[in-house]
Amino acid sequence: MHDVLFLVQVKLYYQMGKAMTQFFKVATVLLVSVFTVSSVQAETLTERLANGDKLRLGFGTAVPWAYAGDNGEALGFVNAIALTVLEEMGIDEHETKVFEWSGLIPGINANRSDMITGGMYILKSRCENINFSDPIGVFGDAMLVPKGNPKNINNYQDVIDTGAKLVTGTGFNTVEAAKKYGVPDSQMLLVEGEVGILAAMKAGRADVAVQTFFGAKEHEEKTGGQFEVTDPKLMPKETLNVVGIGFRKSDEEFRQAFNAALAKVLANPDTMLERAGQYGYDRAQLPPASMTTEWACSTK
Repeated sequence: MHDVLFLVQVKLYYQMGKAMTQFFKVATVLLVSVFTVSSVQAETLTERLANGDKLRLGFGTAVPWAYAGDNGEALGFVNAIALTVLEEMGIDEHETKVFEWSGLIPGINANRSDMITGGMYILKSRCENINFSDPIGVFGDAMLVPKGNPKNINNYQDVIDTGAKLVTGTGFNTVEAAKKYGVPDSQMLLVEGEVGILAAMKAGRADVAVQTFFGAKEHEEKTGGQFEVTDPKLMPKETLNVVGIGFRKSDEEFRQAFNAALAKVLANPDTMLERAGQYGYDRAQLPPASMTTEWACSTK
């Protein structure tokens, strides 16, 4: 009887030993994985580039601001400006990562891109999640309406007074602006990006669109006169904004280096203007010294 009990105990100890060994193996693998992921996430953009990685530009499809060409190349005036600055920094290689507009900030914070070159206005709500470069330009918004502007809509108050359905892009600055000026949710339609805005207007799902002046002009030209752009001077003066390049908050060293190179480019902007000019950007968009990133982050 004692022999049987002894054998049972031996067998139990053996099985427990095997289980503990397996447990420690699994625990070791998990710990290695955690430390590996942590070390990758802790690596800054400056360090990654020094190790030979390519910089990843993140943008959506917003003609003429930023969009991908047939072969994935970075087109649009924001990309043209960003690439000019990167060349000043000695960075000649990059990859492109195309996102939905609403995925640009989550994407860079998830380490799926390194810079946001989509043409983002510098807003307080965005500054809470990413850092911005110094401004690369100053821009305003405008309304896109059917030819002849039958409802006579030129600003947010006109939208409210006429009961019109207003379409704009999810995550666009115009969402906050429309709500600020009193447009009720029942009169707003939110879609994905510039492509979604034009599709909604063409399908008759909205009476008016609000977007950047550049975006609205592009849609006016693309539709051959089916729509027209209202005068941006009839919009609230507060809708004037500055645009910057977005960075992860952990990449402050690279952002400062980018700003130093940007200052050199803006001091002698001819090359930048030649490249960005083919997309409609000109000297009128050059940012005034008074409209800084700090100013935009605190007031917009």
